[in-house]
Amino acid sequence: MRIVIAEDSAILRDGLAHLLTLRGHDVVAQVADPASAVTAVDEHRPDVTVLDIRMPPTFTDEGIRVALALRGAHPDLGILVFSQYIEARYAATLLEHGARGIGYLLKDRVADVSEFIDALDRVAYGGTALDPEIVTAMLGARQDRALESLTPRETEVLSLMAEGRSNAAIGRTLVVSDGAVEKHIGNVFAKLGLEPGADEHRRVVAVLRYLDRR
Repeated sequence: MRIVIAEDSAILRDGLAHLLTLRGHDVVAQVADPASAVTAVDEHRPDVTVLDIRMPPTFTDEGIRVALALRGAHPDLGILVFSQYIEARYAATLLEHGARGIGYLLKDRVADVSEFIDALDRVAYGGTALDPEIVTAMLGARQDRALESLTPRETEVLSLMAEGRSNAAIGRTLVVSDGAVEKHIGNVFAKLGLEPGADEHRRVVAVLRYLDRR
């Protein structure tokens, strides 16, 4: 897996590159600012890029703006936002352009290297990886009556879908069979009025409906 890291902290940038290299991945570029991130991706065409949100010069939303620009220029690029800040508005903006190949993890909550690598792999190959606190932060005051009709277990399943979990992973988390997970997901699709079709598309739409409750 080819990776570009965009992180203004030299210690974190070098440490992350070292860990990824030890795990057999190819860190093709390490940069500290948004413009260099765009140049590195254009030049190296990585599978995934790891982006901080707050980078020079203003340390506000540079990472998200770069992510949106890269998403437009390289639709197949996996983008993993890795930040110490919960920026629900920015996460929602990024997801509005499609959830495929998008991740948002919090630095303080990634305690296990394998967990980070698993999330990075998932994003690189078109999956989604969202920290549960990001999902919670994105829930807002606007009510969706269809979502309110979900049972507590169906809501749990949808929440885990929003984190990018597979059906098998959801089953392990909730200690239920794959068949039970499929049944709950089918109920979610039905209650949200998502007509039969491509399950991947319905899954993304359901997750976006869930995340858009703000």
